[in-house]
Amino acid sequence: MGVSDFDLEKFLPYLLNQAAEASSLEFQQVYKDRYGMLRNEWRVLFHLGMYGRMTASAIGARAGLHKTKISRAVAKLEARRFLTRDRDGKDRRVEHLTLTPSGQAAFADLRAVAERYDAALLEGLPPQDAARLKALLHMLARRRG
Repeated sequence: MGVSDFDLEKFLPYLLNQAAEASSLEFQQVYKDRYGMLRNEWRVLFHLGMYGRMTASAIGARAGLHKTKISRAVAKLEARRFLTRDRDGKDRRVEHLTLTPSGQAAFADLRAVAERYDAALLEGLPPQDAARLKALLHMLARRRG
């Protein structure tokens, strides 16, 4: 195969993936060590903690997670008694998910760690650069699908 002037190190999807991996591995260890959670369980827990009672479909739409991944995460969080499921009175196919007091405590603990971790990641960046970086990442994320 010939030499190309394509530079993988400057390819935006590659850079974004490298940055995401580097920035999330340490935090991933926190929720795994403290609560035995995997990434999708953490994401479901945080959506319920941030937005309150939700359906799995609503979480999927917000988080960009496939319904089977949400279903597995919900089952594990329910087994740990971090959430409850309540059937909708009008549509028996729909379940409303709510954090239990244990789930709320885990969320509060991990949220505090997440806030400190986020600040540490941005340490050394001027505040306007940190805000611009987050704004640009939000713009890119909204462009998906």
